[in-house]
Amino acid sequence: MESLVSTEWLAEYLRDARLGVIDASLHLPNAGRDARAEFAQGHVPGARFLDLRELVDEQSEVPQALPRPEQLAERLAKLNVQPDSLLVFYDDSAVKTAARAWYLCCAHGLDNVAMLDGGLAKWKTEGRELESGAESAASSESTPALSAPRSIRFKADMLANIESGESQVVDARDPGRFSGEFVDTVHNMPSGHIPGSCNMPFFRLFDEDGTFKSPDELRVLFDEAGIDPQRPVIASCGSGITACVLLFALDMIGAPDTALYDGSWIDWGGDPSTPNATSVEQ
Repeated sequence: MESLVSTEWLAEYLRDARLGVIDASLHLPNAGRDARAEFAQGHVPGARFLDLRELVDEQSEVPQALPRPEQLAERLAKLNVQPDSLLVFYDDSAVKTAARAWYLCCAHGLDNVAMLDGGLAKWKTEGRELESGAESAASSESTPALSAPRSIRFKADMLANIESGESQVVDARDPGRFSGEFVDTVHNMPSGHIPGSCNMPFFRLFDEDGTFKSPDELRVLFDEAGIDPQRPVIASCGSGITACVLLFALDMIGAPDTALYDGSWIDWGGDPSTPNATSVEQ
């Protein structure tokens, strides 16, 4: 299974017993939307609801940290995910949260994980079948073996990287918050960026229908942003969600060494001791 599957592919294999289709929708607080309620109103037939809100390690000092292996394992068990399951995540979110679900599964060592290209919006636009009601899958007693999250970077790593320049840092936020021109009303904190980082707004990676641009187009976009995919890349954003969109796109173009700054800007910008770059300062 490819890491990006089309609506046509999903419609063809939807009844495959090994396939686990999971709605990973999550909305920003100011969106005024309830992802679970929307799931109950209409979802891909047989889909289950992930509830990304709960998949945060509250024991970590890092805000919005990736879940612990046992947290993710417990949630996947409740969704009846088996060791040989083929997982396809989709969303109906403006911030493309299926990429976060894809990444946290990959980071914990799961294979056979994919995203639905275009998400639920494309599925609906094509007039495909929907199902209503809460998920009804029975819990599984045997889930995939999970490892501690890999390819993760923390504040200390980011501070060291400013000095070493070993890894490129790419920020998925909009140009206004990245440059410091606009106040960060999403997280209610100062805007700006980690010194030396580049800006690649996540929404530029998609075509008008919500599907990903082609690998060749993605390579051009990253090149224009100053990122060489063949060198180590660390992705950041506001809280660690849209950075995963960049990581998925980098995976699509074969980037061999990528990582997520867990906590991202709410971890960095929320610490008055960390350096904050803006377009004015540059």
